[in-house]
Amino acid sequence: MKAAHLRLAVVVIAVLVLAGGSLGYVWHARHRERPPQQAAADGSFTLDEPGLYFRDSATGRVARLPARGAPRVTGGPSCDRFYAAGERALCLRRLPGLPARTRALVLDRRLREVRGVTVPGIPNRARVSASGHLLSWTAFAVGDSYATSGFSTRTSVLDLRTGYLIKSIEDIPLTIGGARHHAPDVNYWGVTFARDDNRFYATVSTRGRTHLVEGDLRDWSAKALRENVECPSLSPDNTRIAFKKKVSDDPRAPWRLYVLDLAGMREHPLAESHSVDDQAAWLDDSTVGYALPGREGRTSDIWSVPADGTGEPRLLAAGGSSPVAVR
Repeated sequence: MKAAHLRLAVVVIAVLVLAGGSLGYVWHARHRERPPQQAAADGSFTLDEPGLYFRDSATGRVARLPARGAPRVTGGPSCDRFYAAGERALCLRRLPGLPARTRALVLDRRLREVRGVTVPGIPNRARVSASGHLLSWTAFAVGDSYATSGFSTRTSVLDLRTGYLIKSIEDIPLTIGGARHHAPDVNYWGVTFARDDNRFYATVSTRGRTHLVEGDLRDWSAKALRENVECPSLSPDNTRIAFKKKVSDDPRAPWRLYVLDLAGMREHPLAESHSVDDQAAWLDDSTVGYALPGREGRTSDIWSVPADGTGEPRLLAAGGSSPVAVR
């Protein structure tokens, strides 16, 4: 009888130890993955003031640089990715817990929420059309870097004119080399919209190659234009695309910023010699902004460079990411 009780006690203790270990692992994972405290914008922080808006790395909130040399203004919403155009802004937040989820928040010019969508994955890319009618975001469903082979993306498009949400554009009929392309490994990311609120450009990855595609929302079709173009960003005049081009197999520095002239499909490198893993933003028709790993312990810094390939990079905002010029 005593032996039976002893065996029972041992089993109970083992179960408690295992359960405690499992709970400890879950708590540790969730604690480790918990994002910064989420906050709405302060009442006085809106998009009505022109300037460079960006995510402040120290606070995780959107900040603004009113003019060259002026101190940053804080008080925007908490976002992991941010973009704004027209009458709308898009704020991507990583939600706490596992598996990873992203909350895409549509904001008005006072940065108040008007709609929210939750999707699986880690926040990655955000764009708003010039009119503010179309929004797109990309989340990593697996992994967290384009430099690895084992990643999967989910790219959504939201039309605020109709309220229609395309949860994933992977099903859009795709043409590569003049032939309809079918493959199970198709991934899209980095949408950028044309001024007509119909055409868009994006990156598609399939069979080990990346392509710049031009999409048509009304016709629901996409065609590949050029290989080795990632994270395209259409210029305000809709004539050029800034993008990152893979120039090396070194995972520490695989990309370099380029600009592509859509009329002649000619490309040229920009004066930034560092590897840029970002979807660049046009600050005006002649200047491109982007984020690089930060210096002096900062997560990231925002730089700018002339779009014609001349000049040299200039530091705009230390400790920032997701730059967008608001006028």
